[in-house]
Amino acid sequence: MLRFVLEELSDFGDYAGYQKLRDLLTFSNDERSRIRLSDVRLSPDGRHIHVLLRQPKVGLMTFDKYERHQLALNSKKLDVWFKGGVPIVDVFYLDHLHNKGNGTGAVAVVVFENGKAEFWKFLECKTGWHLLQTSELCNSPQARVVSVCACSSLLVWCEERPASESSPAHSSTGNKLRYCVCRRDFEVEDGAVSLGGLKIILHNNPKFTVISSGDYVHLLPNLKAKPQLCISKFFLTWSPHHDFFTISTTFKNTPIKKLSAKESDFRRLITDCLGYLSALEPLEICSFSPTGCGGLLLLLGTGWLCLLQKDGMLRQVYKLADNFTPQQDTHASLYMYMNTVGLIVGKTLHLVEVNCGRELQKIALKKEGLFYANQAERRTPHLLLETGLFMIVEKDFTVKLLGSSPAEGVNPGALMVEAVFEEACKYYQQRSLSNTQLTVDNLKKGGRFQAPISLASILRNYLISGFGRNETEVLQNGGSEHIAGKEKLMCSLEGELRALVSLEDLKGSLVRGNVKEVEAVCETLVEKEVVRLLSSTELDKEALLYLNSIFSIFPSQAWRAAQAALQLHFNGEGTLSSRAPQDVWKTVLSPCPNSFLSANGQSKLSHSLKGDYNCKIKPAAPTSSALPVFELLCQSVFHFQPSWLPRFLELSQQQQGSAVLGLSLASSSWGLSSGRGGEGRENNVPLYKRALWVLSSLNPDRQQRQDLEVELLLVSGRPNAILQALRILMDKHHWERVTQVAHQFCKQSPLLNKEIFTTLLCEVAQHRELDPYLELLWALCPEDYTVTTILNLVLKNLPSHSSCASSPPAPFADPDSSQLTIGQLKPLLRKVLQRQTKPSQRYADILQSPSYPPPALPRQPTERARSMSDVNADSAPCSSMDPSFYPETHEQTSPANTNIQGSKAALPADPIGFA
Repeated sequence: MLRFVLEELSDFGDYAGYQKLRDLLTFSNDERSRIRLSDVRLSPDGRHIHVLLRQPKVGLMTFDKYERHQLALNSKKLDVWFKGGVPIVDVFYLDHLHNKGNGTGAVAVVVFENGKAEFWKFLECKTGWHLLQTSELCNSPQARVVSVCACSSLLVWCEERPASESSPAHSSTGNKLRYCVCRRDFEVEDGAVSLGGLKIILHNNPKFTVISSGDYVHLLPNLKAKPQLCISKFFLTWSPHHDFFTISTTFKNTPIKKLSAKESDFRRLITDCLGYLSALEPLEICSFSPTGCGGLLLLLGTGWLCLLQKDGMLRQVYKLADNFTPQQDTHASLYMYMNTVGLIVGKTLHLVEVNCGRELQKIALKKEGLFYANQAERRTPHLLLETGLFMIVEKDFTVKLLGSSPAEGVNPGALMVEAVFEEACKYYQQRSLSNTQLTVDNLKKGGRFQAPISLASILRNYLISGFGRNETEVLQNGGSEHIAGKEKLMCSLEGELRALVSLEDLKGSLVRGNVKEVEAVCETLVEKEVVRLLSSTELDKEALLYLNSIFSIFPSQAWRAAQAALQLHFNGEGTLSSRAPQDVWKTVLSPCPNSFLSANGQSKLSHSLKGDYNCKIKPAAPTSSALPVFELLCQSVFHFQPSWLPRFLELSQQQQGSAVLGLSLASSSWGLSSGRGGEGRENNVPLYKRALWVLSSLNPDRQQRQDLEVELLLVSGRPNAILQALRILMDKHHWERVTQVAHQFCKQSPLLNKEIFTTLLCEVAQHRELDPYLELLWALCPEDYTVTTILNLVLKNLPSHSSCASSPPAPFADPDSSQLTIGQLKPLLRKVLQRQTKPSQRYADILQSPSYPPPALPRQPTERARSMSDVNADSAPCSSMDPSFYPETHEQTSPANTNIQGSKAALPADPIGFA
């Protein structure tokens, strides 16, 4: 198996002054003396390391690697200590394509905050660094450079100008627009640097960080400053060759606008976009890196790694774990090497395939690291750590099978023979009626047990002669009959023997290998074991316990293995897909064992469980029973990707539905009945109930748990579950979401429509919080509801009169009262009355076709039914419904429907206030 590992290139011992470099890179606890990795620069050939010193002393230190050691003794170092404590903005190298000199050394530029630029060149044959010239970038001596870069043959920088030289700004927002972006052409020839005249690209703009990528310059807002109005909600891209600006934001994958660069006033440039930008949130960019071909990598605060292409398109590449929380002191480094993106967040290194967003590997680092580019090996990720320079290479860690050399000093034959006798001891001891303890010596010397002795002999011969047969030895011990028997036994044991040999080789590799090799072998083993167990036809109790132990001991490896086994793919549109064979899903969706149900108090889950939806369900102790496969996967999904849990339930239900309705899948081997979702049996608990049980057993944050509960209930598509989710949203007063759910699911069936409308009408009668949504709710009124039915429901669910004792006399209502009025009900009542006055079309088809008999009239309720209806009419249709944590398995008609249909009582005399 191919794995990525770190390979050391240098421990800094070949750099001049390496001890000082190690001291600088060794992070101390004192933040004032700490060197940040973002202040370290490397030359394109990796021979020069520059460290920018910010505090307590401002300056630049350079460490060089020489081809000949004796030259380093008398060399000139590029160490700059500017008088007056002027900080250094940046150190970068000019493009070698625009260096027309005959020398082979690279030209480095040191830019100071006051606009001074020093051009240095490294010549090893002339003992190190030589200053070519010193120039002033800015025209004004009071200007202050804040960021700088080199793009093609241009020097581009952003400078802050004093208020007297910039446009007048009296407001606090105007004070932020005192910067301008400038450029100068440059050319290096014959040991001299010639600079062109200063040109202003943009003025009256906020503070920008200029980043060069290919032939484009990206202008990012100041990431450290607090967001100020609209100026921090977007970023610009300038193309010097095409002379245009592109306005982009991270909230839209296409550019907002492309404008000509002839307009250099920043305020006029973004005037047309202010309306759109005012509705956006400020940008939260944690880190960035140019791609070298015009693009830009962005790590957002949401955990998304995005690629801004040179055409302005923003593409999401990879999503960090849901528990990613950006912090100010969190170190992040990223770089793009051809089709692979290297990303370091804290002490974790991610390698991601940029085309499909697949994580190739995750590597744990002991310390923080910094990616850098090496012009000689652009395809290979290079890394700077405090211990040296490294490159990431791919190595093969495939475990050798039969024929590999055994571990040094270990005899695999002796180990296998010993294992045979130990296993035989356990086997015979379990079946022995004697209390005498059986030992390996007894088996070897007693002569009563021939099977382990024969097997041990076969193992010895197998390991000595390989696939050959030692017939001479066999003839001496037993003749030709034994040869035939031994051949037959060898054929039947061939597979087991191969497995034993590979197991011994694996043990040897674990003993001999280093930490990284052991981790790679463990990762491979976990993946193979999870795939093997999930692909098995049926998991017994021991196999299920084994699978639980894998997920418990290797949680992250088991999660990745489960993704590989199920071939899960998150397509970015909020849905999961799987290409796993149906045999794997058969194992995943296997019913809960009866032992698990009884151990967790769920033996009656297939019947109704009345109670509050927040009822506490005691989870099983980890040692009492093993979790079924579906519960185990739900637990793993919740730990690593909580947002995937509803989508995983939806995918599982789809797979279960295909198993029931498919031709070859609707067999008894799935353990599913022909009923809905296979719930006819005692232990066939619906999947959404099982997912809810996992959620309750993990005890997450209450807000997160309720949000996931609602999503799981809605994904199930069950009427009772939908009503339960509606109740949860109503208790949380999420009225907009309530109306969305009602409109989404009222189209499923008339009965569900009636239940939802009845529930919401009862809620409308209680308070006025649903007033903004009444028009949407009235559209849900069932066809068979009459004015009398609606008024009876409203009257029975009005607030108690004790709470309205101080209300003014009828027919007038208090303006601040929460009581429902006729004015609010008027649109609904008018709609129902108009529907009642239309002629009925029930028997239109029958009247046109007299050959078919008319349908039988509805039965009249008996006296007993009337009495039962009168008794039931005393309770409100909505308040009598108790939501449960697990909705009922079998859908039943709610008492509210019976109450509504059979209610014929006259309207009470209590008046309703007028609007």
